[in-house]
Amino acid sequence: MKLIVTVQFDGTQATVAAAACEDWDAAEATKTYVLRLAQVDKPVRGSLDLRGLQCVMQLLREHSLAPEILMLDGFVHLDAHEAPGLGQHLHQALGGKVPVIGVSKKGLPGLTSQFEVLREDEAPPLWVTCAGIDIGAAKARLRAMHGRKRVPTLLKLVARLARREDG
Repeated sequence: MKLIVTVQFDGTQATVAAAACEDWDAAEATKTYVLRLAQVDKPVRGSLDLRGLQCVMQLLREHSLAPEILMLDGFVHLDAHEAPGLGQHLHQALGGKVPVIGVSKKGLPGLTSQFEVLREDEAPPLWVTCAGIDIGAAKARLRAMHGRKRVPTLLKLVARLARREDG
């Protein structure tokens, strides 16, 4: 199973949403998961914000999920020298056994064009970083995802689920 995940924070609360699918080009999730956390720690000022790590790990535990690969709305690495981001810490927390692909709509100053993926003509690129999988393979998986627009259908779905107020 492939798992696409995002974490949304609202003050001291967080919502983790995930969509499972069997194929990258799936138009719909085979199953979705939402976990609301009433209390998450505040980020440590001046440090990398790793609050999402515990949120994702709790979702995986509570639903007994063991994905073969995980796609995260965010960064695995923060620059071309592989400074660890949330996704790298997630990859390590999963014992280095589950490849993690990070996808972001915005780039970071330390990322070069090798991390860009264009999915739609004349649209800004998406930025891909990864651990446990080759960058070319990670980019190919993102390109294969369903949706004709810049952001793939299942990434849009998890973002909507994480923002939804009613459940």
